[in-house]
Amino acid sequence: MEAEIDLYELLSIERDASGDQIKKAYRKAALKYHPDKVPEEQRAESEVKFKEITQAYEILSDDQKRHLYDAHGMAAFDGSRGGPGGPEVDLNDILSQMFGFNMGGPGGPGGPRRPRRGPDEEQEYKVTLEELYKGKTVKFAANKQVVCGQCKGSGGKEKAKPTSCERCKGNGMVEAIRQIGPGMMRRETVLCDHCQGSGNFFKEKDRCKKCKGKRTVQEKKVLEIYIPRGSMQGERIVLEGEADQYPEQIPGDIVFTLVEEEHDTFSRLGNDLSAELNITLAESLTGFSRVVLKHLDGRGILIERPRGKVLRPGDCLKIEGEGMPMKRGEVKGDLYLLVKIQFPEDDWLKDDATYEALQQMLPPPPAPIEAEEVDEVEYEDGADIEKMGENSGDPRFTSEWEDDDMDDGQPQCQTQ
Repeated sequence: MEAEIDLYELLSIERDASGDQIKKAYRKAALKYHPDKVPEEQRAESEVKFKEITQAYEILSDDQKRHLYDAHGMAAFDGSRGGPGGPEVDLNDILSQMFGFNMGGPGGPGGPRRPRRGPDEEQEYKVTLEELYKGKTVKFAANKQVVCGQCKGSGGKEKAKPTSCERCKGNGMVEAIRQIGPGMMRRETVLCDHCQGSGNFFKEKDRCKKCKGKRTVQEKKVLEIYIPRGSMQGERIVLEGEADQYPEQIPGDIVFTLVEEEHDTFSRLGNDLSAELNITLAESLTGFSRVVLKHLDGRGILIERPRGKVLRPGDCLKIEGEGMPMKRGEVKGDLYLLVKIQFPEDDWLKDDATYEALQQMLPPPPAPIEAEEVDEVEYEDGADIEKMGENSGDPRFTSEWEDDDMDDGQPQCQTQ
């Protein structure tokens, strides 16, 4: 008795493979074993293999059939449609879905066809951080290609009879040669541009007056997308079935990918926000009570800093619940404020008495360092520490070494 073939092994995938992984595995195997891609002497063997992997794809890509197969193996399909040996596989339909072929249904060209799904339309949609914080509903007018309502997508007048397309012989598809690299060509099956894939066409006098035989027309439609508050960079907003329409096809989706625009004040990471807390030297030493920034919804954020608690450059304050809202409930992330102290300009203190009084108020300098010999040196203001070791050949002058160095001394945030 011949051993039953494992469909997962046939496609070289794991048993918990996702739908996308199954589709990619089938695409790879189908291209490898397609009878047209192998030498003549291997064609018979390749056809058998091609049918096996196509049957595996049909079963594993359908959730219901996959469940039956996982529970009972190929015995679950004995006597169904194709009788012993598994279900009958419509190769043309699978090729149509995977590679865009459209060679007709069972019985060859002109036979019944299952409607294919049209292509999705993908585009980026830029949003501000304020819009992601509060959520947004957008209405816009779009020019869409729709199936002609007058001829119902036939391309011809009522009762007019089409003639078979001579270019594609009624198949709707033709073979074409496409250059894929220098000196490299590939034979492809593409939509016939003479009949627009229908396999037939109407003479000019018999064509639909509205679409001029093209079977589709342009129409303006108002669409609406809703961006939930708390949405993130890279999320997809899908308008199902709103892509361009094509005859004998199920319309695809319009898919918007959110692109978060850079903000002048806030930076975002997940559900948390960060911003600079700009304070004066006096505020860092003596405390303060004031609105330090305006939030994304227009609210002012007030911070009270008591006297005696010094803020230093690089310190970080954490305000719980003032980050980005989450999609469910009223929970929000946190807001991190990175302290940046605005020091006064040079020579800001002109009065000698005040200067001496300030010296007396501030903590004294450390004790002098004792040395046998002391040199007074000249120095340069505004030097760039990032250039330390530049052009010296030291292998430690790398971004990796700098990152490791910085990780050791990262400021710790205080909870406000």
